[in-house]
Amino acid sequence: MKHLAAYLLLSLGGNTSPSAKDVKGVLSSVGIDADDDRLDKLIKELEGKDLQELIAEGSQKLASVPSGGGGGGGAAAPAAGGAAGGAAAEEKAPEKEPEKEEESDEDMGFGLFD
Repeated sequence: MKHLAAYLLLSLGGNTSPSAKDVKGVLSSVGIDADDDRLDKLIKELEGKDLQELIAEGSQKLASVPSGGGGGGGAAAPAAGGAAGGAAAEEKAPEKEPEKEEESDEDMGFGLFD
């Protein structure tokens, strides 16, 4: 991802065909070492291709991927069943009085407007 990000930054900056040396320069300017194998593969894959077209194609492919819309309904059913079982357990348990909380301002010896 770091190689692709550097490549895209160079493209946005006006370099229509960034080289491996250009990408290495961007990465080294922020203290990152480039992986030569991955960088060479990236350069070969993107050589001669229009980045805007690649991004548009990728967006179309991602649009067809399910993004978890159907998974939300399944989680609600166990939660509702658990709540009903919990209500029965609450009826059997004796109620306890809530304990008084100590105010932290008294312990510190000063108030907000002192």
